[in-house]
Amino acid sequence: MSGPLLKVENLTKHYPLGRGFLKKSGPVVRALENVSFSVAAGETLCIVGESGCGKSTLARLLMRIVKPTSGRVVIDGTDVTDLEPNALRPWRRRMQMVFQDPYSSLNPRLTAGQIITEPVENFERLSPKQRQALASDLLQKVGMRPEMMRRFPSELSGGQRQRLAIARALALQPSLIVADEAVSALDVSVQAQILNLLLDLQQDMGIAFVFISHDLSVVEHIGHRVAVMYLGRIVELALCEALFAKPTHPYTEALIAAAPLPDPTRVRSGSPVEGEVPSPINPPCGCAFHPRCPYAVERCRMEIPPLVPMADGRLVACHVRTRALDI
Repeated sequence: MSGPLLKVENLTKHYPLGRGFLKKSGPVVRALENVSFSVAAGETLCIVGESGCGKSTLARLLMRIVKPTSGRVVIDGTDVTDLEPNALRPWRRRMQMVFQDPYSSLNPRLTAGQIITEPVENFERLSPKQRQALASDLLQKVGMRPEMMRRFPSELSGGQRQRLAIARALALQPSLIVADEAVSALDVSVQAQILNLLLDLQQDMGIAFVFISHDLSVVEHIGHRVAVMYLGRIVELALCEALFAKPTHPYTEALIAAAPLPDPTRVRSGSPVEGEVPSPINPPCGCAFHPRCPYAVERCRMEIPPLVPMADGRLVACHVRTRALDI
């Protein structure tokens, strides 16, 4: 395959809050602004940032649960942004999603086996023997016993439910899985099991992941590249090792400084970010981070910084840190 598996170009989503049927006269929630990135087959791109930065909105746009205000989502060379439901249907098999809550995302009236086979039966008819074989095979792939296919979600633990959600996502043999905070509701030991499972599945099946998380230790373990988001925009995009070794954007520095360390003898360099995220209804002029940034200059208050390539290949949106590249 030539080119990236997933390509996102200037993706934007605004939610109007006006009154009336057309909702054109009121304020607008700017949930996402001009987000662009690509993901290769077999790669994990992690999306990080504080609550309210647009991570879950991005996931819904990638899955076409909602339509963007503008921009494009391209899967394997095909623009799926404006496809009608019938035309989009075949592409549903190529991209699946694992949600944060493994209980509310599963139908409590179906057994584990029915939950796994239901997506496949939306596309093709299966015999009882085929259904049982498919459910058994996928349960074993995610580290569960085949006899668990007869259990209901309420009879499973949190970790088993999330494994079941992953098995359901794998049923259609997708090329891309969007995982929205897929391990944040689980105990640490179960988190490690699920993360190692995802890594093994990626190695065996070549699946690409867009992994959304606020836990930087999880991101450091699973990611190939990391996109840092702030108030609906990507402010830094870099290889995982490079980002954690030497963060460039002031917001990235503050996020890493705020993350707890398991070793009490080690101390993070830098200071955690202070203040609160501005409202997406009335974002600051210029760089949205400038009210909380200790390095802000006058230009930061006036101009929105573009994503600029740095010498090591990372992209950074910061007037101060990219000043040496100005012409």
